[in-house]
Amino acid sequence: MEDKLKEIRKEIFLTAYSASIAHIASAFSIVEILYTLYKCNILNYDPKNPNSEGRDYFILSKGHGSLALYQVLADVGFFDKSILKTFSKPGSILGGEPCYPYVPGVETSTGSLGHGLSYATGVAKALKLDGKKSKVYCLLGDGECEEGTVWEATMFAVHERLDNLTIIVDCNKIQKMGSLEDVMGIKSYKEYFQAFGCDVCEVNGHDVEELEKCFKQVNNSLKPRVVLANTVKGKGVSIVENNPRWHWKLPNKRELKVFVNELNISDEEIEECKKLI
Repeated sequence: MEDKLKEIRKEIFLTAYSASIAHIASAFSIVEILYTLYKCNILNYDPKNPNSEGRDYFILSKGHGSLALYQVLADVGFFDKSILKTFSKPGSILGGEPCYPYVPGVETSTGSLGHGLSYATGVAKALKLDGKKSKVYCLLGDGECEEGTVWEATMFAVHERLDNLTIIVDCNKIQKMGSLEDVMGIKSYKEYFQAFGCDVCEVNGHDVEELEKCFKQVNNSLKPRVVLANTVKGKGVSIVENNPRWHWKLPNKRELKVFVNELNISDEEIEECKKLI
């Protein structure tokens, strides 16, 4: 499994390097979360029929982490992996943020932070009204949770008893220009979500077994579940980890050597990327 997770991060970087653009650190922090959802029998989906009746819904509210989602969607068969090479190129279906309806497996366009959870609660409520058993999973960034719309949606989800909704927070404790604690004085969102009336589960966001156990717990609370996944922003490359400077950055020649060594990237793979730039 560790080799597979490293391979996903390697492909994320190679895709970003080929495009000369991407939020690498934000994608690296959510790899295990997405791997668990799509590869450990959490989500009910059919890659050959993305709009299948009875499917579960996944919404990546922190749309700038799109490269992790694209890699996993391609890996499970929603589209051919060759399409990844077109990321952020003219005419590509794969933009910097997920765009509906062009990307198979993407339920809605996201990237404008704070809106994904509002959409997810609407889907969850509609499923309830229709008497459907499908579930909704929405992944937010912890910096994104400073948006007021997140808490409006949370209040609605609690009031409507949306126990078919799982809110996942990528708690890497770093937002665009600094730490959450420095910017907003927030150390943990656990007490916030509990105060709003949610059922909260806190886990190591890089431990697939722990994530799987939390996701598979039966929710008998009649409350939306919140999974606070404690992660490391930039997980997998030492110079990127816990470094706000890498929120929107590609490596220079010296830094590239660290990526190459730590992600087991070959010279041939780098040269192939350069052809696509």
